[in-house]
Amino acid sequence: MVEDFSSKNITLTYRDGTSAVRTGSDANAAPLCSVKLQFVIEVLQAASCGTLPMFLSRTPSRGDILHAAVGKAFHLVAEAKATSQITDFQVSGPLNMNKSVTLGAQAQLSLNWTPQSSDLYRFVPVCFTADTLNNTQSEMRCVVVMVTSASTVQGNATVQCSPNKMVIILEKASMPGIDVNFLQLIDPSCSLSSNDTHIMGAMSFSTCGTELEDKGDNMVFKNRINSFVQPNEVIVRRRNIKIDFSCEFPKTISISSYYNLHNSDYIFTESSFGSFGYAFDIYRDNNFTNKVEHSAYPVQVMLMDMIYMGIQANSELPNVTLFVESCKATPDDNPNNAVSYDLIKNGCVKDETLKRYPSNQTSYNFEVQAFKFTGNFDQVYITCSVILCEPNNPFSRCAQGCLNEPFRRRKRALSKETSGHYIIQGPLQFVRPAAPIMTEDMLEPEMKRMDVPAAVKPPAAASESRPDLRSETRSGSQGSGAMVVLSSNLTTAVFATAFVVSLVLLALVVRHYSRKRTGEDRKVLIQEDAQT
Repeated sequence: MVEDFSSKNITLTYRDGTSAVRTGSDANAAPLCSVKLQFVIEVLQAASCGTLPMFLSRTPSRGDILHAAVGKAFHLVAEAKATSQITDFQVSGPLNMNKSVTLGAQAQLSLNWTPQSSDLYRFVPVCFTADTLNNTQSEMRCVVVMVTSASTVQGNATVQCSPNKMVIILEKASMPGIDVNFLQLIDPSCSLSSNDTHIMGAMSFSTCGTELEDKGDNMVFKNRINSFVQPNEVIVRRRNIKIDFSCEFPKTISISSYYNLHNSDYIFTESSFGSFGYAFDIYRDNNFTNKVEHSAYPVQVMLMDMIYMGIQANSELPNVTLFVESCKATPDDNPNNAVSYDLIKNGCVKDETLKRYPSNQTSYNFEVQAFKFTGNFDQVYITCSVILCEPNNPFSRCAQGCLNEPFRRRKRALSKETSGHYIIQGPLQFVRPAAPIMTEDMLEPEMKRMDVPAAVKPPAAASESRPDLRSETRSGSQGSGAMVVLSSNLTTAVFATAFVVSLVLLALVVRHYSRKRTGEDRKVLIQEDAQT
């Protein structure tokens, strides 16, 4: 039973013209109305343990905010697939929302709804699931439909997707009053640029707060442009802006594999600097020409090895200066990890093994000796904060160089520099040096040095009758690892046997000479007694 009680003082007027005063504090008052609730529970057969239905890329993501206008048809499409037949979609939404389905192993749900004036400014939740013939059910996917007036501005935007970046272009004419100075991406350190007709933003799939979502058949990279207000603004006359954009790619690799891929070049767009990017690479030597291929990541190194790294800036402007403000190491790809180690801080070198190599004004090449974090860590990531500046400007961060205290950034118009952008490199994975393998060639000189009798040395015939073991031990890479291990075990056993036998022989010799010396001593004593 659902019962209604007033929380305020009210006056009730009845059909016969009488009235009564109801106080909100009257806990003993009768309910204003009562509504009975009735349920029907259907008990189905036990569901088989199989793969659950999965929503595909056309389906809105969980928690998405969709927009509908009063008096205009709102349309939502969801797709799902399953190993068995999809028999229906269960939907929860407004009473006047219509549902149509196309069923099969890959099924489609279409929802149509026309909001009324009473729905204006409502946030309407819509949830749906997919049912199968095997009585299995997909996750419950819920979105929110925000109802606005028909006069809501629908801006024109274009998204360009490439293998390592996405670019969004907004048409200013379609969004009157839009101001690029009050727009930001998910990561506010990434800014947008503009000209007389368009607002533009460019970013790689691993920067500017770009999020990755698995949509069953596709991988989706998503970001968002939001408007914001300054802390000291009391009123605003700008429109609120929220533009979601994304790039979708067929899912040819798993999510776990994606995170092991080497980061692509970092691309940014910023007012006064246009589009610019950074490449952060590992090199094989201090010539900084031979890069480690992306297929070789994670890069395996040993402690005390020298690691050669280089940062390269690429800008549309012909004359800019690159400045590396900080570089720090962490045991994972989270630059805010509490476990960290500073290589460069506030423009100052902090690690005594770090050495910078001469380069041009848009490159920063350096070497550092390999290290690892104490504890159960076997990987290291390097995150650097980089800035582009106008050269020969005494007010820029680039001109300040090494500072003992954090730099207080001046106004952009004065300093003419970009924001500090974070770029990450890694992982560097540490490996231990392989244990040396004792071969027969190494064993024979050792046995000769110990003067082991020929009887305990491995017979030549035995060695000649097993040329496969000798050749496998020498060539190593030409045969299987199992043969190398077998040869190693054989030579180790021979060496151990020879060592034990040599000890026994040595003990026998010592005992023999001891007995002989004792006999001679007795003979001398007897002779001396006789003379006495």
